[in-house]
Amino acid sequence: MSSSEPAALWDLPETPPAPKAAPSRARKPPKPGAKTKGAQKPAPERPVARIVVDIPLAHLDRTFDYLVPEKLHETAVPGCRVRVRFAGQLVDGYLIERGETSDYGSKLAFLDRVTSPEPVLPPSLHAVCRAVADRYGGTLSDVLRLAIPPRHAKAEGEPPTAPAAAPGEPDTTAWARYQRGPAFLEALGEGKPANAVWQALPSEDWPRRLAEAAGVVAAAGRGAVLVVPDHRDLTRVHEACAAVVGEDAVVALIAGLGPAERYRRWLAVLRGAVRVVVGTRATMFAPVHDPGLFVVWDDGDDLHLDQHAPYPHVRDVLMDRAHAAKASLLVGGFARTAEAQLLVESGWAAPVLADRTVLRAAAPRVTPVGEDFDVARDEAARVARLPAVAFEAARQAFAAGHPALVQVPRRGYVPGLACGNCRTPAHCRRCAGPLALPGGSVDGQPKPPACRWCGVPETAFRCTACGSVRLRAVIVGAKRTAEELGRAFPGIPVRTSGAAEVLSSVPGKPALVVCTPGAEPVAEGGYGAALLLDGWALLGRQDLRAGEETLRRWMAAAALVRPGSSGGRVIVGAEAGLAVVQALVRWDPAWHAGQELAERRELGFPPAMRMASVEGSPDAVAGLLADLPLPPSGEVLGPVPLGEIDDEGNASRERALVRVARSEGKALSSAIHAAAARRDAKKATEPIRIQLDPLDLI
Repeated sequence: MSSSEPAALWDLPETPPAPKAAPSRARKPPKPGAKTKGAQKPAPERPVARIVVDIPLAHLDRTFDYLVPEKLHETAVPGCRVRVRFAGQLVDGYLIERGETSDYGSKLAFLDRVTSPEPVLPPSLHAVCRAVADRYGGTLSDVLRLAIPPRHAKAEGEPPTAPAAAPGEPDTTAWARYQRGPAFLEALGEGKPANAVWQALPSEDWPRRLAEAAGVVAAAGRGAVLVVPDHRDLTRVHEACAAVVGEDAVVALIAGLGPAERYRRWLAVLRGAVRVVVGTRATMFAPVHDPGLFVVWDDGDDLHLDQHAPYPHVRDVLMDRAHAAKASLLVGGFARTAEAQLLVESGWAAPVLADRTVLRAAAPRVTPVGEDFDVARDEAARVARLPAVAFEAARQAFAAGHPALVQVPRRGYVPGLACGNCRTPAHCRRCAGPLALPGGSVDGQPKPPACRWCGVPETAFRCTACGSVRLRAVIVGAKRTAEELGRAFPGIPVRTSGAAEVLSSVPGKPALVVCTPGAEPVAEGGYGAALLLDGWALLGRQDLRAGEETLRRWMAAAALVRPGSSGGRVIVGAEAGLAVVQALVRWDPAWHAGQELAERRELGFPPAMRMASVEGSPDAVAGLLADLPLPPSGEVLGPVPLGEIDDEGNASRERALVRVARSEGKALSSAIHAAAARRDAKKATEPIRIQLDPLDLI
């Protein structure tokens, strides 16, 4: 075993225990040149194995050299799982490569055993995992846990499945409705790398469109990886792909599968039995052979961010894979994120949009009604607290024989502060972070608002939009229960879709479907109307992505409504003058994404800048920041307390943000990794959470 660190992983006794008394007849030392009984011989060829040990410590994030014994020469293949003795204990690892010599100056230890000769870590997957670890300042072992599922011996021992036959060319005439759509599919068929940001039309059968793009790639003999946010989308995309390329040529990967079935399907991808892979977040590492297309649908959904270290995002991982494999990337959705807009403005990806004439024919009619609804005189509408126009739109949908969708924001958003006049979110003058009330008092007076990023108090607030000095709390919207809506529309069945039970589809009959954002079921034939209630509960959240996320959720619901020419209507509970509402009315998320990106450039927010979040105890955060060399553009915001504060004004946990220019993002990742390595080498006991490019900056 080679290592540049003199300290072992675990503390070992400084002085070995005293040896036992020697037996009466001492054993003679072997003669020079004599063979020692039981001694292992190194492999005749390439005896040195470079191993990645499964230990999530930053200062051990490298390969270690071991000798391959002669008996394991045939099974110790690059990419296989092995067991080695490391710091006195047996640990798991992966054999990266084998060589003839080692740079380590001392005697090498032998591999203990080969757990499985299956090469589960091919060179392409190893390169992707290494790039992801470097991008997010994490360790390779953490990424490998996300990329490779746990081994199941029985599934591994089953005979491999025969590769599926190449499908025929699918019908792609529906893509002709989009500018650059046919050109993008032509590039896929010819094997040319082409990156695109696709804005799907309302009422579009987007699973079928994605399946057609994957079918073009599969017909050319290459692979495709399609990643969607949740299992409902996965079911739809998998069924569409099976209809286009055949059931044998597509496999669905999802964390909910049992260990045996999950590993069996993953092996089918690794061994090249299938060409098309669909799944949720973990599928971003699927080792498909000769990939030609990577797809992420609805990249703004927070389900695409992995909650395990080093917290990679699906979009960024697929970007790296597409670049390394010279394949194509398709970022699709009804809305557009600022990150996708950056890809378009930088020229790395081309927009795939429909003509405005086609868009107007497919989009529903959107009507904003403001925050304070004028309650209808009808007693049923008054009970349900619906505006008259929303009540009328729902009745028209029922009269036409269609269901109506009611979207109610989730509860539990953290209230923040906004302008008391125009309700523009209140920001810090120093770092543009969100303002909030810290609580408590000083000399009998309430503490003034303070920034939740840098902690600087704001004693003289003035709104940047209207100049008002008044502040108000952003209140979470009241719940609209199914019972209230049932009283407002007697005789109409009410169905709910949310955390307890998420519906995948509903029949195309008159009904009220009440759901939370992200749980909207698909209606047969489309909804006749959609009522998007309590817009300020979404727009008033203290979140960098509040406007972007609100538009994404509204458009996802509105896209399920029938076109305006067929009577489809969307009633949105927000002021018409807001940029988010205007983007929904005109169905122009690209315009809104461009505005968002411009504002973030001006304020120094991601994705124009790169940020790192350091969270832990006050001592741990201060220690890491003191040992963190910042790039020239580096700036530390905070730290600020998290959670409750004791009587002495101290917090048990704090968080600091480190902000650098986007061009220095790689330097920030390297500095974060090096600081974490030094901290681990010192055997720091206090846990700390380090995350690059976090979605939640509040």
